[in-house]
Amino acid sequence: MTQNSRHTWDDRQWPGTSYPTGEFPRRSFLIAFLVFAALMCGGCQSPLPPLPNPPGPKTPVRLSPGDVIKVAYADETIPDQIQKIRRDGKVSLPLIGEVTAAGKRVIDFQHQLVNSYDGKLDDNEVLVTLESGPATIIVAGFATYPGKITVDRPTTVYQAIMQAGGVSDYGSLSNIHLTRIINGVQRTETINLRPSIRGTPIYPEYVQDGDVIYISRSLF
Repeated sequence: MTQNSRHTWDDRQWPGTSYPTGEFPRRSFLIAFLVFAALMCGGCQSPLPPLPNPPGPKTPVRLSPGDVIKVAYADETIPDQIQKIRRDGKVSLPLIGEVTAAGKRVIDFQHQLVNSYDGKLDDNEVLVTLESGPATIIVAGFATYPGKITVDRPTTVYQAIMQAGGVSDYGSLSNIHLTRIINGVQRTETINLRPSIRGTPIYPEYVQDGDVIYISRSLF
């Protein structure tokens, strides 16, 4: 029975070819490995370049809905105001009513209020400070606790991921995608956090409100 099977296999070989004992299994394994590697690398992409104008720890904050601001008046006839910017981006202040705060730098909004109170107060000087500036971002992919989180600005990508429980056992520290809407266009960059885990100094990347952090799956 074994001899007949061997003759059958020999008949199926290409004319003029012969394999030493064990040669064909080794070649089959090599072919299978190459196919697997090709499939794995097919999903690999070159790192995406950094996003333009990245925010830093000293980047002037632009007010956004949900921020809590304090307006301190030099004129003592009006008490100081602590208000949360509404979803429509506005706050309501004494004597001038509703004003739009969202999208403006703190100093620019302060100058706007000074001009608005001109002629309405004996001393129209005001001081605007940001009491609380939360940013809502999404950490997705292979995080320990993926989902929507709220952080205080300024916060780095690494800090945001740690707030989501860190990278899971199947996540990749070297293949993290940061997606941000810039001028109405969705842009993405690739971030490698592995050097920082190993103690190598790197420049941190800071998040903005509305960012999406996607942690890719580790290939190994």
